[in-house]
Amino acid sequence: MTASMTAFGNGKVTGDFGTVSIELKSVNSRYLDVQFRMPDELRLAEQPIREKLSHCLSRGKVEIRASFARQQAASEQRLGESALRRIVQQLAAARQILPETQAPGLTEILSWSDQQNTSIDPEVWAQACLAALTPALEQLLEGRLREGARLSQTMLDTATQVHEIVSLVETHMPILLQAQREKLALKLKETIQNAFPGGFAHISGPELSERIASESSLFALRIDVAEELARLKSHLTELEFLLSDKKTPSGKHASGKNTGSTGKRLDFLFQEMNREANTLGSKAGSLDMTRAAMDLKLLIEQMREQAMNIE
Repeated sequence: MTASMTAFGNGKVTGDFGTVSIELKSVNSRYLDVQFRMPDELRLAEQPIREKLSHCLSRGKVEIRASFARQQAASEQRLGESALRRIVQQLAAARQILPETQAPGLTEILSWSDQQNTSIDPEVWAQACLAALTPALEQLLEGRLREGARLSQTMLDTATQVHEIVSLVETHMPILLQAQREKLALKLKETIQNAFPGGFAHISGPELSERIASESSLFALRIDVAEELARLKSHLTELEFLLSDKKTPSGKHASGKNTGSTGKRLDFLFQEMNREANTLGSKAGSLDMTRAAMDLKLLIEQMREQAMNIE
């Protein structure tokens, strides 16, 4: 399935140590760019998170915000009778050396208690961070797939319009050639009549028909766009394949063969389609074909802008 690079996910884990929360935000990028916003207590989890993301994502700028809150119950336990007795003992020992030592206030005692909580093993915080990453990453991947499905449908709808224009140009070509033959015939007759009054008496019908056929053939070669139209139809077929459900988010076909980044392949495909549309415009033999080439370029550009969001 086609995946977008734009999505969001969050996760939270709560334990005896406290609570750890993680937010993942993903936007467009040519490559996988992972950025961390987390306190030092959670830095131990940075490398495992980076490795896990690299296995699940191939492109996108991913911002990871992590935060934690210690369990308040731990502070209450440290303010129990035993903790207060230790403080009294330590104060008495200090006054034996420094008799003027003042007793600490309640605020200071609470502050000491909070600082002691930092002694929690960093590995505990790291494991909690990885646990919170799991639901956040699941939400992110699901969001990327949903957005990718919407983008795919939008591009396929636009591709249908491209196919209609290509079919219209194919239908228009015989009519254009016939109109050119009639135009050449009329022009030749008028030229001969004006230059040599009664000149048709000296020119046979087969000669005139041969001259018209020769000029028509030259015009047909000049405006021949059959190859361009065939390539455009081939590109549309490839587009349908790239956006089909036969591909996995990692860019692998259902058979397991790696086909690369879908977004990059789409970008190259639209460059080729745009080149064909330009050639079609340069060979335009009528105003209708010129308009068709312009419409094709606009539609291809619309699809290319959508593909910029595809992983």
